[in-house]
Amino acid sequence: MAALIDTNVLVYRFDNRFPEKQRVARDILRRGILEDSVRIPHQAIVEFVAAVTRPHRGHVILKQADALREAEELLKQFTVLYPNEAILRDAMRGCAAYRLNWFDAHLWSYAEHYGLPEILTEDLQHDRLYGTVRVVNPFIGPRRPSV
Repeated sequence: MAALIDTNVLVYRFDNRFPEKQRVARDILRRGILEDSVRIPHQAIVEFVAAVTRPHRGHVILKQADALREAEELLKQFTVLYPNEAILRDAMRGCAAYRLNWFDAHLWSYAEHYGLPEILTEDLQHDRLYGTVRVVNPFIGPRRPSV
């Protein structure tokens, strides 16, 4: 069964300031390629490029050319999910029903719409169920995602 990956997993793959999170992210993505068990919403690719090229306390994770090249690789290696009207409407409902911010609601609506049982992220409450989708923070504890 596939899981939806949030931007932070993609960013940690390249952020050497957090070696343990980088290892976890690398393992998730490698296994996702081997098992076809990862889906990436298009918004995560857009956010990835913005996040890794923006200076964080003087540190830039990737130069723009490298970030764009990595975004191209993500498009080749993973199934990328794109929004439609139903996803946008569900995201609006997610904002209201679960009090999620717009980006998190949008992420949740992708998973709900495409029937993905898990979102891998550190940005939402671990082990919380939103509709039919469970949030798994892959960066905490011994439990690893079921991708």
